[in-house]
Amino acid sequence: MGPVLAGVLQLLALIAALALAYVPLGTYMARVYSSDKHWRVEKWIYKGIGANPNTEMRWPAYLRGVLAFSAVSVVFLYVLQRLQGHLPGSLGFKAIDPDQAFNTAASFVTNTNWQSYYGEQAMGHVVQTAGLAVQNFVSAAVGIAVAVALVRGFARSRTGELGNFWSDLVRGVTRILLPLSVVAAIVLVACGAIQNFSGIHEVGQFMGGHQQWNGGAVASQEAIKEVGTNGGGYFNANSAHPFENPTPFTNLFEIFLLLVIPFALTRTFGIMVGSLKQGYAILATMATIWVGFIALMMWTEFAHHGPALQIAGGAMEGKETRFGVGASSIFAVSTTLTSTGAVDSFHSSFTGLGGGITMLGMQLGEIAPGGTGSGLYGMLVMAIIAVFIAGLMVGRTPEYLGKKIGTREIKFAACYILITPALVLIFTAAAMALPTPGHSMTNSGAHGFSEILYAYSSAANNNGSAFAGLNADTQWFNSTLGLAMVLGRFLPMVFVLALAGSLAEQKPVPATAGTLRTEKPLFTGLLVGAILIITGLTYFPALALGPLAEGLAS
Repeated sequence: MGPVLAGVLQLLALIAALALAYVPLGTYMARVYSSDKHWRVEKWIYKGIGANPNTEMRWPAYLRGVLAFSAVSVVFLYVLQRLQGHLPGSLGFKAIDPDQAFNTAASFVTNTNWQSYYGEQAMGHVVQTAGLAVQNFVSAAVGIAVAVALVRGFARSRTGELGNFWSDLVRGVTRILLPLSVVAAIVLVACGAIQNFSGIHEVGQFMGGHQQWNGGAVASQEAIKEVGTNGGGYFNANSAHPFENPTPFTNLFEIFLLLVIPFALTRTFGIMVGSLKQGYAILATMATIWVGFIALMMWTEFAHHGPALQIAGGAMEGKETRFGVGASSIFAVSTTLTSTGAVDSFHSSFTGLGGGITMLGMQLGEIAPGGTGSGLYGMLVMAIIAVFIAGLMVGRTPEYLGKKIGTREIKFAACYILITPALVLIFTAAAMALPTPGHSMTNSGAHGFSEILYAYSSAANNNGSAFAGLNADTQWFNSTLGLAMVLGRFLPMVFVLALAGSLAEQKPVPATAGTLRTEKPLFTGLLVGAILIITGLTYFPALALGPLAEGLAS
């Protein structure tokens, strides 16, 4: 079997698995967030944190809950890292430096999971499990909660109430993320991923020195890393490490895990707004972009421009021989079109155009299918923009799901789509203009610029993957990337929740003969076009200086 055919068959198997999980998981999540009953363990949690899960919140109160919880999480994780040297199970590792502790705390709380450290050489068992793994669960649950709040904004009318943040947060963890992660961890352990609390072992010599490995609760963290579209690996090699991702089957299984909730949330959306067809339209948009990007990536990576690539069957530099070009291409596209950031290959070693595809996937806003929750609310904001554009074309007040898209709503949507590009481009320009940040680049020219552009695209979009080659463990990058993560996560949420509150207050508008049919393929095409054009106009000059220049020169 040729490598191209193998890649295509893996893609088809992945699509089939996602299709089988779509209906049951999407329906179940809709029931989770529509139920008025609380599990006993959930009642204990509410009592412990002093929250009343039955109190409805308007968008300012919901936002305060999101920000307060996240702020406490940042402080807790920061302190935990600074105290690591005094904690049991630290494996002899010292406390994390202040700038790196801030960067890591901001990273995991914002669902970014950017890592400027070697996991196996810096973090002990307590920080990994009680700190990083916990944030993998709750940061993902926060994203789903905000998405559900926006969906309620469309579904409700004549009220500004969006539900209860604490209830949505707890249910996301106890009823969705935790059960899925338990099952996934068992599968990973059965397939060879490690799960223990062993210490550091000397396993031999390497290049004149001693080689050491330490164990850890790897399978359980790997499970929520993918299920929650987090991405932070136990080891520096991330999902290219055999302890995290031992076989081609686990590789495909992990891709399935990072895609299944974001895709299934479109059905949850359809059920909650009372129209499955609306959910299918959003699903079709996501799937079109995802499959299109995978096709482009496989084309660039399988293109043979020399005898070495012909013998290897594709651009194998930086890729695991266990997985090959096809599976690595699927993983790279899936992880950058979601907010996962996990890698089973090094994106810096992709072809020039291939590296550009991974960057563009993040710069789209990670909405195809996006992160847990963040992908859905990002796509819905883009749908509002597309409806507004269509309204301008026909000279009619735009409507979406029975809600008028007026001046207030379009301002919130516009602010949402402008924040992240502004962060990426401003920080990238500053890093290139100042003398010190440039010293962290391993490469010069277009590829070196791509290292910087990729880093800030990853941070501001809360992805977390790295291009490799950039030494990001400096005070400049730890601080600015951490700031980009925080602003890129919570500023958009402000406008999403404000938009949700505005929509929930509206009176439903009945559909007429002139209403745009947003469940039709025509709207899907319009939405795909709007996403690509808006992103292209924003990032094309920067991409032309980096991956496009490199790709065209090769």
